[in-house]
Amino acid sequence: MRHSLPVAPQFYVTAPQPCPYLEGRMERKLFTALQGDGAEALNNSLSKQGFRRSQNVLYRPTCADCAACLSARIEVARFTPSKSQKRTLRRNAHLERRATSPWATEEQYALFRTYLEARHASGGMVDMDVFEFAAMIEETPIRSRVIEYANQDTSELEAVCLTDVLDDGLSMVYSFYTPDAPRQSLGTHIILDHIEIARNAGLPYVYLGYWVPGSPKMGYKASFAGLEVFSNGTWHPMQDPAEFEPTLHPLSTAPIAEQVANISLPGGYKAVPE
Repeated sequence: MRHSLPVAPQFYVTAPQPCPYLEGRMERKLFTALQGDGAEALNNSLSKQGFRRSQNVLYRPTCADCAACLSARIEVARFTPSKSQKRTLRRNAHLERRATSPWATEEQYALFRTYLEARHASGGMVDMDVFEFAAMIEETPIRSRVIEYANQDTSELEAVCLTDVLDDGLSMVYSFYTPDAPRQSLGTHIILDHIEIARNAGLPYVYLGYWVPGSPKMGYKASFAGLEVFSNGTWHPMQDPAEFEPTLHPLSTAPIAEQVANISLPGGYKAVPE
C-alpha cells in the first residue's frame, strides 16, 4: 500500500496591479491554494494570520511600498452597539434571516448585479456573469453558509452574505444588498447580525475582511466597538484609527521570503515560497 506524505502549502505572489482602495498605489497579494483534506485546518490557521478566502484561494496583501491593508475582526465579548447601530437594528426589524448551504440563486444574482452597478460600477467584479457568481458562492472546500435577509412582509430579498464558519468565529467573505435604501444601513446591519449569530454560537470573533485607513469605502469598520486589526504579526485592539495611518516607506514591508517563513501552518509544517 502506498502512503502519500502531506505536502506543505506553497505560496505565490501576484503581479502588481492598481490598488482598489488607495489611488496611485499598486497592490500585490501573497496566496496559496485551499484544497485537500487539510483545507479546513489551513483556513482556520491562516485566517488568524490576516488571510482571507476567495473560492479555493487564501490571500493576504503583500505590497512592496505600502502596509495600509489590515485584516480586521470584532471581538464579540467586547462589542456593545452604539446609539446609531441600535437605530440601524430597529430600522431593519422587518428583515428575516435565512441561513442556507452555499447555493447560488437567480434572485441572489439579480440583487448582486443591482448592488455592483450602483456601488462598484468600475470595480473588478462588475463583469461577473451568473456562472462566475455561482462559482464564488458554491466553490468552497470548507464549512460555509449563505445568509439571506428578506422582508418578512413581501419576502423580497434585501441582503446576502457569504459566510465561512471558522473554529474561532465567522468570516464574512462577501456581502451585498439593495442600494435603494441607504438609511437602512444594510451593510452595518449584516455585521451586527453576524455578531449576534457568533455570540449565540459561542464564537469569539467576527472577521470583517480588510480595513484600510485612508480609504473612505473602508472607514465604517472602525466604528465597531471591540475591533481588532492584524499588524506586524499580531492582533491589536483598535483604540484610535489615526494610530494605523498608511505606512508608505518601502522598509515597512518585510521581504516575501521572510513573510512566508513567519507563517504558522497546522501540523507544524513550514510554509514554502514558490
